Amino acid sequence: MTVRRVMGIETEYGVLEPGNPRANPMALSAAVVAAYTEIVGEPLTCRWDYDGEDPLSDARGFRLDRAAADPSQLTDIPAERYEWSLMRRPESLSNTTVTARVLSNGARLYVDHAHPEYSSPEVMTPLEAVRWDRAGELIMAAAAEKLATEPAMPEVALYKNNVDGKGQSYGTHENYLVDRAVPFADIVRYLTPFLITRQIFTGAGRLGVGPRSETAGFQLSQRADYIENDVGLETTFNRPIINTRDEPHADREKYRRLHLIIGDANLFEVATYLKLGTTSLLLWLLEQGEVPLDLDALAVADPVAEVRAVSYDTSLSHRLQLADGRRMTAVEIQQQYLEVITTAVHRAGTPDDQTADVLHRWESILQGLATDPHSCAADVEWLAKFQLLSRMREREGLGWDAARLRALDLQWSDIRPHKSIYARLVQAQQVNRLITPEEATSAMNQPPTDTRAYLRGEAVRRYGAGIAAAGWQSLVLDLPGEEHLLRIPLPEPQSGSRDRSGELLAGAATVTAFAEALRGRVPR
Repeated sequence: MTVRRVMGIETEYGVLEPGNPRANPMALSAAVVAAYTEIVGEPLTCRWDYDGEDPLSDARGFRLDRAAADPSQLTDIPAERYEWSLMRRPESLSNTTVTARVLSNGARLYVDHAHPEYSSPEVMTPLEAVRWDRAGELIMAAAAEKLATEPAMPEVALYKNNVDGKGQSYGTHENYLVDRAVPFADIVRYLTPFLITRQIFTGAGRLGVGPRSETAGFQLSQRADYIENDVGLETTFNRPIINTRDEPHADREKYRRLHLIIGDANLFEVATYLKLGTTSLLLWLLEQGEVPLDLDALAVADPVAEVRAVSYDTSLSHRLQLADGRRMTAVEIQQQYLEVITTAVHRAGTPDDQTADVLHRWESILQGLATDPHSCAADVEWLAKFQLLSRMREREGLGWDAARLRALDLQWSDIRPHKSIYARLVQAQQVNRLITPEEATSAMNQPPTDTRAYLRGEAVRRYGAGIAAAGWQSLVLDLPGEEHLLRIPLPEPQSGSRDRSGELLAGAATVTAFAEALRGRVPR
């Protein structure tokens, strides 16, 4: 009865060069990665290890043929393209193009299509997820600030949002490790109504309705208009509510990784905390193998249509059409999930402190949304943005399509502190925080201690060029005097934690000593 599980967040940031609408976003994204590399002050020698990545494996029991896949789905790199993938020492790492970096906090910073992406390290709780997600914001802000001081480099503005207002959407993906014994059909059945309706407290808010903002207005979620399917493998087109990518980055016999692409990029920490905490609790319930019939009755008649209908309803009065003919509001559906999960948690025993806190905050916010929605504005991001934009509209007599409102909507998510509307709200103490500035700053350089991210981050920090590559489930060592590289598999996500590898790292001053110790005892 706990929110604890392996989880993480991948965030693609919006990127542009002010005053230059023709700027190449891929070049700007590469500049961001290069700028942070210069800040770190270490040579870029650690590539990403694509071993074990399998983006075309579908949880429904098949694999999409590579020839039939859209190029955007091929997020793995064919082994023959890299010498180190064949376990031979690369000819030269010093000439590597700066498009990816494995960070000392265990995260991955790289160029994903036309966006800089920060993939957080694996953590074990939603509060830790918030902390290392905040670290990602600070890393991006530091890179943008560095570029602003370089006369030969472009000025870059970065936005933690999901839309460009011109029809393009980019993702904030959640990842949860789940017991493979849970049937995937159950995940689809029980998560679908939950994900459709959780946007009432996880939505980041968006100006404009429709993929290209065809209609003036305001909605709860930035991703809703780009959800086109209920279940599917794609992530950049025909986007589904439930993604079927079966790529656990861990022991496939024991785990599956639930990869959710429906969520918004949140700046509000409570929204991120509840997004991951409530979802993790529902997955815990499914892992128990006894789901009450009350949740079966919440099946939605037209899931894709209802994703948008809920997002468009700022009054929270829309009643979703259920498969059995009943109608319920999003708040009522969430309250049903809360009741079922709370009962199951307390039946299982006394919950840990963070689980109890997630349940309490979930209940409090749902109660507030049901009785006085605006009382939740310090925790619910879309409400805070809606209030701010509404006040400006009333004060200046503006329509929802006013250019000033569009500018404010964009400025909300600017990660540069001196530009960000969100940062001003924080300074005015109008946002509830969970992570101190000091905790977020330290997470820029320090990895979580209770997952394999600790070993990954510490190895990169300690051994530099001795780590040829790293991935979610491996380290690749480049040992002096040896022809072949040494890959260290880490199939267990909690292997390599500080408790299990800290002593080993402390006793190995060089990568050679580290390899010798590992050959006798791989951390598990």
